[in-house]
Amino acid sequence: MKPLFPKWMNTLPTVAFALVNGGVILVVAGMWYYATPKFWEVGYMPVQPDSGFNHQIHAGKLGMDCRYCHSHVEESWHSNVPSTQTCYGCHSEGKLGPQASATDEKVQFIRDSYESGKPIEWRRIHKLPDYAHFPHNVHVAAGVSCYSCHGQIAGMPVVAQAESLSMAWCLDCHRAPEEHLVPKDRVTDLYWVEREWMNTPVADRSVEGVTPEQLLDSLYRNPPEHCAACHF
Repeated sequence: MKPLFPKWMNTLPTVAFALVNGGVILVVAGMWYYATPKFWEVGYMPVQPDSGFNHQIHAGKLGMDCRYCHSHVEESWHSNVPSTQTCYGCHSEGKLGPQASATDEKVQFIRDSYESGKPIEWRRIHKLPDYAHFPHNVHVAAGVSCYSCHGQIAGMPVVAQAESLSMAWCLDCHRAPEEHLVPKDRVTDLYWVEREWMNTPVADRSVEGVTPEQLLDSLYRNPPEHCAACHF
């Protein structure tokens, strides 16, 4: 009697099993890589109002300290966005001299905001979920440089998100704080941090005789890793 099904059909279960499992592996691998803050959020660069704010000029070329604009970062959980009054202190009409007429045109939106009393609608770049908390004042006091979270922001004409800000990324820092802590008086000195600290192996880092291990003792040792530290 002739078989009802051809012999090659015996391989179908094996092929189906391989295809299904291969598909599952591809889906998991795709989600692992693509469905993450590292893929979707790193590089996020929203368009800011008018000519925006050039950190490369202000923090880089002019050497302005981060705390001049983000004035409450040492005492508040949030790194405040500067008010129009802060910008207007430098950019009121004629403040930069007659040679700055081109610059004056670019910053006219600051004077318009000041005169109207309507705040500039800056677009937020670094944003955590509502269920996660990041106290800036605690991290600054512990010796965590702005560079660790925001990258070399003093070299950015337009600010973009440099790190994923994911939970795994935060825990990596908490588990090895000696790699990220800098002397407290260097927290906002981003070029020094990049040049002298972050690009030097941890074992070779030292400033004025202070090593990363000593910084842990003088600043902050054993940062928390339990859920309630950030989720409450």
